[in-house]
Amino acid sequence: MRHNFQTEQWLPYPRERVFAFFADPANLPPLMPRWQHARVEKAEYVPPPVLSTTTSFAAGKGSLITISFRPAPFFPLRLKWDAYIAEFRWNDFFCDEQRRGPFKYFRHCHRTRDESRDGLAGTVVTDAVEYELPFGLLGEVANALALKRQIRALFAYRQRMLPVLLSRG
Repeated sequence: MRHNFQTEQWLPYPRERVFAFFADPANLPPLMPRWQHARVEKAEYVPPPVLSTTTSFAAGKGSLITISFRPAPFFPLRLKWDAYIAEFRWNDFFCDEQRRGPFKYFRHCHRTRDESRDGLAGTVVTDAVEYELPFGLLGEVANALALKRQIRALFAYRQRMLPVLLSRG
């Protein structure tokens, strides 16, 4: 059974800067909780057709990035995850799909749009995740007991870290 998760966050930064941050896979590990010890293991980058004026690097459509991480605190083994950039439109959206990893199916789309709040220009980031776990009913039980909550917690962490990381650059 497929599950969906979606979240939005407004940031007081220009859309081009926010999109460029997400389009650089090197920024993924700092967005993940420290206990996961996430790292980019390997990357085959395909540049997007148009690069931003604020960045000299982005993983465009066709890029394949392998990350590894710990799925639970103090878990001794690392999981590997191959993420393929299936769609990419500069300053609008990109979608990554799991090619290898812990899910039966996983697709994550990052979208950006301009939005002013209280007279301050900024960007809304929307994350939409569609996923399916392996192991049938057992996977559904794992989702209900833990995974759904863990996904919410991971994105809450990401939302706390994103303004901090953007303020540094």
